[in-house]
Amino acid sequence: MSKNQFIASLKPGDTVNDIFVLSEKTLSQKKDGNNYLNLVLSDRTGNLKAVVWDNVDVIAPQMLPGSHVQVTGLVSEYRGMLQLVVRNAEKSSPDFAPDPADFLPITTRNVNTMFERLVQLTDTLNTPWLQELFKRFWADDGFVQQFKTAPAAKRMHHAYLGGLLEHTLSMAILVDKIAGHYTGIDRDMLMAGAILHDIGKIREFEYSSHIDYTTEGRLISHIVIGVQMIDDKLKRMQNVPEDQAVLLKHLIVSHHGVREFGSPEVPKTIEAVLLNHIDEIDSKVKGIREFMASEDPGTAWTSYHKLLERQFYKGNPENGILDSGDKRQE
Repeated sequence: MSKNQFIASLKPGDTVNDIFVLSEKTLSQKKDGNNYLNLVLSDRTGNLKAVVWDNVDVIAPQMLPGSHVQVTGLVSEYRGMLQLVVRNAEKSSPDFAPDPADFLPITTRNVNTMFERLVQLTDTLNTPWLQELFKRFWADDGFVQQFKTAPAAKRMHHAYLGGLLEHTLSMAILVDKIAGHYTGIDRDMLMAGAILHDIGKIREFEYSSHIDYTTEGRLISHIVIGVQMIDDKLKRMQNVPEDQAVLLKHLIVSHHGVREFGSPEVPKTIEAVLLNHIDEIDSKVKGIREFMASEDPGTAWTSYHKLLERQFYKGNPENGILDSGDKRQE
Protein backbone atom coordinates (compact mmCIF):
# COMPACT_ATOMS: atom_id res chain seq x y z
CA MET A 1 0.00 0.00 0.00
CA SER A 2 1.38 3.41 -0.97
CA LYS A 3 0.51 6.70 0.65
CA ASN A 4 -1.85 8.86 -1.43
CA GLN A 5 -3.21 11.62 0.81
CA PHE A 6 -0.89 14.28 2.19
CA ILE A 7 -1.71 16.80 4.89
CA ALA A 8 -0.87 19.92 2.89
CA SER A 9 -3.50 19.08 0.28
CA LEU A 10 -6.38 18.42 2.71
CA LYS A 11 -9.30 20.80 3.02
CA PRO A 12 -12.53 20.94 5.07
CA GLY A 13 -14.98 18.26 3.97
CA ASP A 14 -12.36 15.81 2.73
CA THR A 15 -12.67 12.18 3.73
CA VAL A 16 -9.39 10.69 4.85
CA ASN A 17 -8.29 7.06 4.68
CA ASP A 18 -4.50 6.82 4.77
CA ILE A 19 -1.40 6.22 6.85
CA PHE A 20 0.31 8.90 8.94
CA VAL A 21 2.94 9.10 11.63
CA LEU A 22 1.50 9.66 15.09
CA SER A 23 3.60 12.51 16.47
CA GLU A 24 1.65 13.21 19.66
CA LYS A 25 -1.09 11.58 21.71
CA THR A 26 -2.92 13.11 24.68
CA LEU A 27 -5.69 11.35 26.60
CA SER A 28 -8.22 13.79 28.09
CA GLN A 29 -11.69 13.74 29.60
CA LYS A 30 -14.95 15.28 28.45
CA LYS A 31 -17.28 17.05 30.85
CA ASP A 32 -19.29 13.84 31.23
CA GLY A 33 -16.18 12.00 32.40
CA ASN A 34 -15.67 9.96 29.24
CA ASN A 35 -12.26 9.86 27.59
CA TYR A 36 -11.26 11.42 24.28
CA LEU A 37 -7.96 11.61 22.40
CA ASN A 38 -6.11 14.59 20.98
CA LEU A 39 -3.63 13.52 18.29
CA VAL A 40 -1.09 15.18 16.06
CA LEU A 41 -0.61 13.34 12.77
CA SER A 42 2.35 14.01 10.48
CA ASP A 43 3.71 13.37 7.02
CA ARG A 44 6.36 15.02 4.88
CA THR A 45 4.09 18.01 4.18
CA GLY A 46 3.26 19.00 7.75
CA ASN A 47 1.21 18.27 10.85
CA LEU A 48 -2.53 17.87 11.40
CA LYS A 49 -4.42 17.98 14.68
CA ALA A 50 -6.95 15.21 15.13
CA VAL A 51 -9.51 14.24 17.75
CA VAL A 52 -11.02 10.87 18.62
CA TRP A 53 -14.42 11.04 20.35
CA ASP A 54 -15.64 7.44 20.09
CA ASN A 55 -14.16 3.99 20.81
CA VAL A 56 -11.30 5.67 22.66
CA ASP A 57 -10.64 2.67 24.92
CA VAL A 58 -10.15 0.49 21.82
CA ILE A 59 -8.16 2.99 19.76
CA ALA A 60 -5.89 4.50 22.43
CA PRO A 61 -3.76 1.39 23.17
CA GLN A 62 -2.87 1.09 19.46
CA MET A 63 -1.76 4.72 19.19
CA LEU A 64 1.97 4.67 19.95
CA PRO A 65 3.78 7.98 19.33
CA GLY A 66 6.32 7.62 16.54
CA SER A 67 4.46 4.75 14.89
CA HIS A 68 2.66 4.55 11.55
CA VAL A 69 -1.11 4.50 11.97
CA GLN A 70 -3.99 3.86 9.56
CA VAL A 71 -6.56 6.60 10.05
CA THR A 72 -10.04 7.23 8.65
CA GLY A 73 -12.02 10.36 9.33
CA LEU A 74 -13.46 13.66 8.13
CA VAL A 75 -11.55 16.94 7.84
CA SER A 76 -13.24 19.88 9.53
CA GLU A 77 -12.24 23.36 10.62
CA TYR A 78 -11.88 24.27 14.29
CA ARG A 79 -10.84 27.74 15.48
CA GLY A 80 -9.55 28.61 12.06
CA MET A 81 -7.39 25.50 11.71
CA LEU A 82 -7.89 22.13 10.05
CA GLN A 83 -8.82 19.26 12.33
CA LEU A 84 -9.44 15.63 11.54
CA VAL A 85 -12.37 14.02 13.34
CA VAL A 86 -11.23 10.41 13.53
CA ARG A 87 -13.72 7.63 12.91
CA ASN A 88 -11.21 4.84 13.30
CA ALA A 89 -7.48 4.52 13.86
CA GLU A 90 -5.26 1.50 14.24
CA LYS A 91 -1.66 0.44 13.97
CA SER A 92 -0.59 0.01 10.35
CA SER A 93 -0.46 -3.48 8.88
CA PRO A 94 2.74 -5.48 9.49
CA ASP A 95 2.98 -5.76 5.69
CA PHE A 96 3.24 -2.00 5.31
CA ALA A 97 6.78 -0.99 4.28
CA PRO A 98 6.97 2.78 4.79
CA ASP A 99 8.97 5.01 2.51
CA PRO A 100 10.59 7.57 4.86
CA ALA A 101 10.29 10.19 2.11
CA ASP A 102 6.48 10.02 2.49
CA PHE A 103 6.58 10.90 6.17
CA LEU A 104 9.61 13.12 6.69
CA PRO A 105 10.62 16.39 5.04
CA ILE A 106 13.26 15.89 2.38
CA THR A 107 15.89 18.07 0.75
CA THR A 108 14.73 19.99 -2.29
CA ARG A 109 18.08 19.37 -3.95
CA ASN A 110 19.05 16.43 -6.12
CA VAL A 111 20.75 13.93 -3.82
CA ASN A 112 22.69 12.12 -6.54
CA THR A 113 23.96 15.38 -8.02
CA MET A 114 25.10 16.59 -4.59
CA PHE A 115 26.89 13.34 -3.94
CA GLU A 116 28.65 13.43 -7.32
CA ARG A 117 29.84 16.97 -6.54
CA LEU A 118 31.20 15.78 -3.18
CA VAL A 119 33.05 12.89 -4.82
CA GLN A 120 34.54 15.33 -7.32
CA LEU A 121 35.89 17.40 -4.44
CA THR A 122 37.54 14.35 -2.87
CA ASP A 123 39.09 13.59 -6.26
CA THR A 124 41.00 16.89 -5.94
CA LEU A 125 42.89 15.65 -2.87
CA ASN A 126 46.61 15.14 -3.41
CA THR A 127 47.36 13.15 -0.24
CA PRO A 128 47.55 9.43 -1.14
CA TRP A 129 46.26 8.00 2.13
CA LEU A 130 43.31 10.40 2.17
CA GLN A 131 42.52 9.49 -1.44
CA GLU A 132 42.43 5.82 -0.45
CA LEU A 133 40.36 6.55 2.66
CA PHE A 134 37.63 8.22 0.61
CA LYS A 135 37.72 5.51 -2.05
CA ARG A 136 36.94 3.02 0.72
CA PHE A 137 34.07 5.14 2.05
CA TRP A 138 32.59 5.71 -1.42
CA ALA A 139 32.88 1.99 -2.25
CA ASP A 140 30.86 1.13 0.87
CA ASP A 141 27.34 0.98 -0.60
CA GLY A 142 25.64 0.72 2.79
CA PHE A 143 27.46 3.81 4.06
CA VAL A 144 26.74 5.81 0.90
CA GLN A 145 23.01 5.03 1.01
CA GLN A 146 22.76 6.11 4.65
CA PHE A 147 24.94 9.16 4.04
CA LYS A 148 22.62 10.28 1.23
CA THR A 149 19.51 9.78 3.37
CA ALA A 150 20.35 10.88 6.92
CA PRO A 151 19.33 14.23 8.41
CA ALA A 152 21.99 16.53 9.86
CA ALA A 153 20.03 17.34 13.01
CA LYS A 154 16.82 16.67 14.88
CA ARG A 155 15.69 20.29 14.79
CA MET A 156 17.99 23.28 14.35
CA HIS A 157 19.30 22.97 10.78
CA HIS A 158 19.10 20.55 7.84
CA ALA A 159 16.60 18.47 9.86
CA TYR A 160 15.28 16.52 6.90
CA LEU A 161 16.19 13.54 4.74
CA GLY A 162 19.29 14.36 2.73
CA GLY A 163 20.18 17.12 5.18
CA LEU A 164 23.48 15.55 6.21
CA LEU A 165 24.70 15.37 2.61
CA GLU A 166 23.49 18.91 1.89
CA HIS A 167 25.26 20.29 4.99
CA THR A 168 28.44 18.34 4.24
CA LEU A 169 28.62 19.50 0.63
CA SER A 170 28.02 23.10 1.63
CA MET A 171 30.90 22.91 4.11
CA ALA A 172 33.19 21.26 1.56
CA ILE A 173 32.47 24.06 -0.92
CA LEU A 174 33.27 26.63 1.78
CA VAL A 175 36.56 24.84 2.47
CA ASP A 176 37.37 24.99 -1.24
CA LYS A 177 36.84 28.76 -1.15
CA ILE A 178 38.52 29.50 2.17
CA ALA A 179 41.55 27.17 2.26
CA GLY A 180 43.51 29.15 -0.32
CA HIS A 181 42.94 32.46 1.45
CA TYR A 182 45.48 31.72 4.18
CA THR A 183 49.03 30.49 3.76
CA GLY A 184 50.16 27.26 5.39
CA ILE A 185 46.73 25.60 5.47
CA ASP A 186 46.58 21.86 4.83
CA ARG A 187 43.70 21.98 2.36
CA ASP A 188 43.49 18.20 2.01
CA MET A 189 43.23 17.69 5.77
CA LEU A 190 40.64 20.46 6.15
CA MET A 191 38.58 19.10 3.24
CA ALA A 192 38.69 15.58 4.70
CA GLY A 193 37.62 16.90 8.09
CA ALA A 194 34.71 18.82 6.59
CA ILE A 195 33.42 15.78 4.70
CA LEU A 196 33.88 13.33 7.58
CA HIS A 197 33.05 15.52 10.59
CA ASP A 198 29.40 14.40 10.89
CA ILE A 199 29.45 10.91 9.37
CA GLY A 200 28.54 9.42 12.75
CA LYS A 201 25.08 10.94 12.36
CA ILE A 202 24.08 8.08 10.06
CA ARG A 203 23.98 6.02 13.27
CA GLU A 204 23.21 8.78 15.76
CA PHE A 205 19.77 9.39 14.27
CA GLU A 206 16.79 7.16 13.58
CA TYR A 207 14.69 8.49 10.73
CA SER A 208 12.25 5.87 9.47
CA SER A 209 9.11 7.63 10.74
CA HIS A 210 10.43 10.65 12.65
CA ILE A 211 13.83 12.06 13.49
CA ASP A 212 15.09 11.02 16.90
CA TYR A 213 18.26 9.82 18.56
CA THR A 214 19.17 6.16 18.54
CA THR A 215 20.30 4.51 21.75
CA GLU A 216 23.85 4.44 20.38
CA GLY A 217 23.59 8.14 19.49
CA ARG A 218 22.36 9.10 22.94
CA LEU A 219 25.05 7.08 24.70
CA ILE A 220 28.19 7.96 22.72
CA SER A 221 27.27 10.71 20.17
CA HIS A 222 28.06 11.11 16.50
CA ILE A 223 31.55 12.38 17.30
CA VAL A 224 32.66 9.13 18.90
CA ILE A 225 30.79 7.07 16.31
CA GLY A 226 32.50 9.02 13.51
CA VAL A 227 35.98 8.38 14.91
CA GLN A 228 35.13 4.68 15.18
CA MET A 229 34.01 4.63 11.54
CA ILE A 230 37.23 6.31 10.39
CA ASP A 231 39.33 3.92 12.48
CA ASP A 232 37.50 0.98 10.93
CA LYS A 233 38.59 2.09 7.46
CA LEU A 234 42.13 3.08 8.48
CA LYS A 235 42.96 -0.27 10.04
CA ARG A 236 42.43 -1.91 6.63
CA MET A 237 44.91 0.45 4.96
CA GLN A 238 48.68 0.35 4.60
CA ASN A 239 51.19 3.19 5.00
CA VAL A 240 48.93 5.59 6.89
CA PRO A 241 51.05 8.22 8.70
CA GLU A 242 50.05 7.83 12.33
CA ASP A 243 50.54 11.48 13.20
CA GLN A 244 48.38 12.55 10.23
CA ALA A 245 45.62 10.12 11.19
CA VAL A 246 45.62 11.65 14.67
CA LEU A 247 45.28 15.14 13.18
CA LEU A 248 42.28 14.00 11.13
CA LYS A 249 40.61 12.49 14.18
CA HIS A 250 41.33 15.70 16.10
CA LEU A 251 39.25 17.57 13.52
CA ILE A 252 36.32 15.26 14.26
CA VAL A 253 36.53 15.42 18.05
CA SER A 254 36.96 19.21 18.17
CA HIS A 255 34.54 20.42 15.51
CA HIS A 256 31.91 21.59 18.03
CA GLY A 257 34.45 24.06 19.33
CA VAL A 258 33.98 23.77 23.09
CA ARG A 259 33.45 20.95 25.55
CA GLU A 260 30.11 22.42 26.62
CA PHE A 261 28.79 21.68 23.11
CA GLY A 262 29.99 18.08 23.12
CA SER A 263 33.55 18.28 21.80
CA PRO A 264 35.95 16.05 23.78
CA GLU A 265 38.69 18.53 22.87
CA VAL A 266 38.80 22.17 21.77
CA PRO A 267 40.37 22.96 18.37
CA LYS A 268 44.16 22.90 18.66
CA THR A 269 45.25 23.24 15.02
CA ILE A 270 44.53 26.00 12.52
CA GLU A 271 42.58 23.51 10.41
CA ALA A 272 40.47 22.53 13.44
CA VAL A 273 39.73 26.19 14.23
CA LEU A 274 38.67 26.78 10.63
CA LEU A 275 36.51 23.65 10.57
CA ASN A 276 34.68 24.68 13.73
CA HIS A 277 33.87 28.11 12.28
CA ILE A 278 32.89 26.74 8.87
CA ASP A 279 30.50 24.35 10.61
CA GLU A 280 29.09 27.25 12.63
CA ILE A 281 28.65 29.40 9.52
CA ASP A 282 26.76 26.76 7.57
CA SER A 283 24.57 25.50 10.41
CA LYS A 284 23.69 28.97 11.69
CA VAL A 285 22.91 30.48 8.28
CA LYS A 286 20.73 27.50 7.36
CA GLY A 287 18.98 27.45 10.72
CA ILE A 288 18.21 31.18 10.59
CA ARG A 289 16.93 30.97 7.03
CA GLU A 290 14.66 28.06 7.93
CA PHE A 291 13.36 30.09 10.88
CA MET A 292 12.70 33.09 8.63
CA ALA A 293 10.88 30.91 6.10
CA SER A 294 8.58 29.55 8.81
CA GLU A 295 7.46 33.05 9.84
CA ASP A 296 4.73 35.37 8.55
CA PRO A 297 5.95 36.65 5.15
CA GLY A 298 4.14 39.95 5.65
CA THR A 299 6.36 41.21 8.47
CA ALA A 300 9.82 42.77 8.40
CA TRP A 301 10.97 41.03 11.58
CA THR A 302 10.74 37.45 12.79
CA SER A 303 9.42 36.52 16.19
CA TYR A 304 11.92 35.99 19.01
CA HIS A 305 14.27 33.05 18.47
CA LYS A 306 14.64 31.52 21.94
CA LEU A 307 17.86 29.61 21.33
CA LEU A 308 19.67 32.44 19.56
CA GLU A 309 18.02 35.05 21.83
CA ARG A 310 17.09 37.61 19.19
CA GLN A 311 14.73 38.57 16.39
CA PHE A 312 15.93 38.63 12.78
CA TYR A 313 15.31 41.31 10.18
CA LYS A 314 13.85 39.87 6.97
CA GLY A 315 13.53 43.09 4.99
CA ASN A 316 10.78 45.59 4.33
CA PRO A 317 7.68 43.65 3.14
CA GLU A 318 6.67 46.61 0.98
CA ASN A 319 9.94 46.31 -0.93
CA GLY A 320 10.03 42.54 -0.97
CA ILE A 321 11.29 40.11 1.67
CA LEU A 322 14.96 39.34 1.51
CA ASP A 323 15.62 35.98 -0.15
CA SER A 324 15.75 33.27 2.53
CA GLY A 325 16.90 30.50 0.19
CA ASP A 326 20.33 29.11 -0.51
CA LYS A 327 22.08 29.12 -3.84
CA ARG A 328 21.86 25.65 -5.28
CA GLN A 329 24.90 23.53 -4.65
CA GLU A 330 24.44 21.18 -7.58
